[in-house]
Amino acid sequence: MEETAERPVRDADPDVLAALTLRVWSFKQGQMVSLMIQLGDRLGLYAALDRAGPLSADELAARTGLHRRWLLEWLRGQVAARLLEHHGDDRFELSPEAALLLAREGEVTFAAAAFDEERPPGYVDRLSDAFRSGIGLTYDDLGRGCAHHVERMLGPVTRALLVPVVIPALDGVHDKLERGAVVADVGCGSGLALELLAHAYPRSQFLGYDLSRHAIETGRDRMGRAGLGNVEFHNERAENLPPHLAFDLVLTFDCMHDMTRPDRAVAAIRRSLKADGTWLIKDIRSAPSFADNMKNPLLALMYASSVATCMSSAMSEPDGLGLGTLGFNAEVAEAMVRAGGFGRFRVHDFADKANLYYEVRI
Repeated sequence: MEETAERPVRDADPDVLAALTLRVWSFKQGQMVSLMIQLGDRLGLYAALDRAGPLSADELAARTGLHRRWLLEWLRGQVAARLLEHHGDDRFELSPEAALLLAREGEVTFAAAAFDEERPPGYVDRLSDAFRSGIGLTYDDLGRGCAHHVERMLGPVTRALLVPVVIPALDGVHDKLERGAVVADVGCGSGLALELLAHAYPRSQFLGYDLSRHAIETGRDRMGRAGLGNVEFHNERAENLPPHLAFDLVLTFDCMHDMTRPDRAVAAIRRSLKADGTWLIKDIRSAPSFADNMKNPLLALMYASSVATCMSSAMSEPDGLGLGTLGFNAEVAEAMVRAGGFGRFRVHDFADKANLYYEVRI
């Protein structure tokens, strides 16, 4: 047997060690600041600071009914994180730019919802086990609050773009919906897209399908409150789309990369789509190569999210393809849908920094 020469082990460079030490601890700092952002969002602190000008801890306590001492510590930490501005008399101010990210939930820039996330007890142990077994966690394994978290995080862009921008850009879809169409949202989550479309197009019928029981229950509750009679939900996986239905429009939003077998979803959608129907896919912007993805300044977040959630879901069954957060890029998407019998694939680049949209037809 040919022996492989061992690579010499170099000594640690003190300067490199110092820089890396700071970098490692900056991630711990980010973890703790993330908790503080979650508290600020949950307690309504950013909303109370929005457009209020400089406030002292006493004034913020009076506005919120919360304890001054706790607020002061939180406020100073927010200044240290450069999320609040500090004035010399120990007063604190939320800038208009920070308000767009942290206080104003209706804005497409709103980011605080991304921090409003809770993991169930034993989550890290189960994720550790997944590294050994290869089998990941489903979205339902992440708890009842997961569907709400996903909706809060993705909702602002959906509300801003879906009805006024995306639907009119699709060939003939708006007119079909106006006249009355049958629409399936596969991987519908808690049903925000369905609610928006059902309000906008009351003559159409909408059916939501999702493997997550928690998401379907949340969706049914929301439609009951909204009083919409043209929406129904089914706790079914994508490949179980009913073959006797013929859909004018199928949606798959931010879910193809989460599915264990997206190839089977493609086949099911092909069977159930009318000959002149449209399939609209929304999925994460990414490149085919790791080298190209390295240009993304938030790439570490994307890979961590994949291990924690997206790839975990995509590996939650023994035969899962495991695409993960970055795995359904335009190249993969086009190849998969064409292999599944679709002939037309058109990329739309709307004002959505996280996603691309694919208009697919037979």
